[in-house]
Amino acid sequence: MKIKLHNKAISEISSDIEIVLLDETAYKLHQDFKTLQAAGFEANDDNICLLHESKKLFVGLKSYSSKSLRSALTTAVKTLKKTNYKSAKINAVSHKNIAAMTEGVILGGYSFNEYKSSIKKNKFAQVNISSNNLDFVKLQKNFNDALITAKATNFTRDLVNTTPQDLNPKIFAQIAHDLAKENNFTCNILDEADLENESMNAMLAVGRASINKSHLIHVSYKPENPKYVISLVGKGLTYDSGGLSLKPATSMVTMKLDKSGGCAVLGILKAASELELDIEIHGFIGAVENMIGGDAYKPDDILTSRSGTTIEVRNTDAEGRLVLADVLSYAQEKVDSDYLFDFATLTGACMVALGQYTTGVMGHSNSLKHIISKAAKDSGELVGTLPFNEHLEKLLKSEIADISNVASKPYGGAITAALFLDKFIKDEYKNKWLHFDIAGSAYTETPWDCNSYGGTGAGVRLMLKFLTTISEEN
Repeated sequence: MKIKLHNKAISEISSDIEIVLLDETAYKLHQDFKTLQAAGFEANDDNICLLHESKKLFVGLKSYSSKSLRSALTTAVKTLKKTNYKSAKINAVSHKNIAAMTEGVILGGYSFNEYKSSIKKNKFAQVNISSNNLDFVKLQKNFNDALITAKATNFTRDLVNTTPQDLNPKIFAQIAHDLAKENNFTCNILDEADLENESMNAMLAVGRASINKSHLIHVSYKPENPKYVISLVGKGLTYDSGGLSLKPATSMVTMKLDKSGGCAVLGILKAASELELDIEIHGFIGAVENMIGGDAYKPDDILTSRSGTTIEVRNTDAEGRLVLADVLSYAQEKVDSDYLFDFATLTGACMVALGQYTTGVMGHSNSLKHIISKAAKDSGELVGTLPFNEHLEKLLKSEIADISNVASKPYGGAITAALFLDKFIKDEYKNKWLHFDIAGSAYTETPWDCNSYGGTGAGVRLMLKFLTTISEEN
């Protein structure tokens, strides 16, 4: 899907059809009010009326908020993709909300057809936006930034949607290397010999039954005189069978999504470098495949992590936290950062707690969680915070090691998983670290908002909004 911003009135733009946005007030004053009313149109989100005679697609809005505009443009694009129109035009609403309109078009128009032998091509391919007498320089800056963010989100979606036979740990590392070269940042890859030298025994255990060897990917974007240094850690399980604690067959379908955290980290680095943010960003991805075999790690094994903490394995399907334990340890030692965030499809329990649309945010700093919540709202992503407490922490106690990789009771599973990770966060990082559980928000089999089937790119828009906000406030 293409989108173009024009420094001209909408009447001067040539397109097959015009998209008209109407809230309740504009609807009642519109010259086609009676026709629209007869057609059952309502000025509400996701409500549409296509009048072919006048070549207009009317889209309802609850308000002209970013949320409603993003949803409205997504609805418009999905509707027009089913027609024979080739292009549409629309007026920009405001400098601020041009981002939401751009994202609605690019994200709403996304589809993944890599594995289809025959693709029915849509004729509809372009949306033209009129500047509508707004300051074009300011409008174009916001438009271009939003376009970079949206394309990075779709890049992340493509990676998530790629199947495990086409994206294993080695290929993941190659993708990171190629992206770094293309976007002029650095990439360092650790293979299994390097991981052994780093004593990353928890991460190595998870991947040792797979024919696809594990890799740690470290990508770095380093502008001159950065205002902040940020470390992002991503869970990169290119496939998760559950190991010897084998998942049910139905649960193994879609497990390509278990690399979503690592994919988000690459998407964030891609956009940050293209936006030329004045923030140094390090991305660390534990790229691993959790399989079964004679060499598989087992329940009852005791693993010695990179930090020296010993871990009793009670469930091999709680593998992501084992990988992250070592990668978090590595990231804290290699980079002195102002913030440390990890992204992982870590627990089904997070979906139980918050639903499939919302990312769970956990950590010690309430002020940092508040900043993230504000960034999430502005970005269009949904987050909910889950609280730590000492009683849940006690459930991770092991009688024969320093900690167990699963809690002794099944309740509060998203929180106990985060508390496990907390065991590997150094004291000086406690208030600079947040854990993002994207198990529900990273992938969907039912389209919602601007998300189609498959990967959503969860975390990318959120983190870019956070990064641009702290950059502008400094």
